[in-house]
Amino acid sequence: MDNGSDAGNAHHLRRNSTIQHGHTVLFKLPNGEVRSTKVEKDSTLSLGRVGSFFANELIGQPYGLSYEVCDRKLKRLPPLAMQDIAETDATNELINDGDFVQPLTVAEIEDMKKSGFHASEIIKTQIEQHANYSLKTEYSKEKYKQRKEAKYSKRFEIIEPTIYEVCDYWFRKDHHRIRDIRTDTLSQMLNLANVRPGGKYIIVDEASGLVVSAVLDRLGGECRIISINDSDSPPAYPVLNLMNYDKKGLAKVLSTLNWATAREDYVPVHAPLDPTPGCVYSERQRARLDKRKVASDAVMKTRSELFAGGFDGLLVASEYDSFQIVEALSPYLAGSASIVVQSQFLQSLADLHAQMRQIPRYLAPSISEGWLRRYQVLPGRTHPTMNTSGSGGFLLHAIKV
Repeated sequence: MDNGSDAGNAHHLRRNSTIQHGHTVLFKLPNGEVRSTKVEKDSTLSLGRVGSFFANELIGQPYGLSYEVCDRKLKRLPPLAMQDIAETDATNELINDGDFVQPLTVAEIEDMKKSGFHASEIIKTQIEQHANYSLKTEYSKEKYKQRKEAKYSKRFEIIEPTIYEVCDYWFRKDHHRIRDIRTDTLSQMLNLANVRPGGKYIIVDEASGLVVSAVLDRLGGECRIISINDSDSPPAYPVLNLMNYDKKGLAKVLSTLNWATAREDYVPVHAPLDPTPGCVYSERQRARLDKRKVASDAVMKTRSELFAGGFDGLLVASEYDSFQIVEALSPYLAGSASIVVQSQFLQSLADLHAQMRQIPRYLAPSISEGWLRRYQVLPGRTHPTMNTSGSGGFLLHAIKV
């Protein structure tokens, strides 16, 4: 089987370890909120209440560092260390929170902020004037400090754009745009599809580019991917933008076709690609014709590659009829290739499962649903979180014989 793993044909796609001009960066704020912002040279970045600063201070810096905004300038901070909390005999049963528990007013706090007081000084003043602070347990005191830091701190952290962080960010931001694909569901898709370096994969991705991004991240660019979509032009894939891949390197491993051009009986209808004899063209018109011809040649080359077959896997995350998608693209899969279909709803995969069982070339179709429970892991305070997501979607896996 030709898996495209020859050293001469491998295209390495690597993410930059430092922030560069044009990168889309994830910022984690003190209250736990994560924002995505594009870093442009000579521009000003604003993080709301945390403050604003010049983007040039971040360009060239590695991911994963923490900073504090001080007078529109950044101060690098050491990483926060976990601290053990000593058990005491204090309880919260005698605490009676009322209007006069905290005598420090909002106006006084605003005056302190305008006077240039640091967030730690404001929090210290609030603790000193809190009537019931000494009655709290050590755990309650820690939570009180964390709430105040989330409110007044100017600290933020730059998150490295790994596929886990990007998937988690989009799931929290708008899980419908990524078809409810949770981090554990995404990892199961890669595992069931046997995604590995040197492979060739067909992907139908209507999850904002999450599946394409995950395959590229797993393979590091040592692969060939053809993405099928319903757009006349290459899709934007907002998730892929957060990975900050080099565009030239990305174009070597990722190609796109729409459903019309993915049909073998498709007859292209387009404007003339070559200059008409006897006509005079300006430089702009010639450049337009050349660009049109390059795009047309790229589509024809991708079609030929698709129809040649030998692909190692098919990954589908689409709202369209799954059986028709599998039937249309499975002929281009190699023997023993994996087929993985994701859906937000069980019934659509149950219908697909029933149809695939009637066809001998699909071996052992099965349906699974992931289950995820997050834990807080802190010294003396490790326990499951109170809330969790209901479902990360359902997966169907089969092998093409």
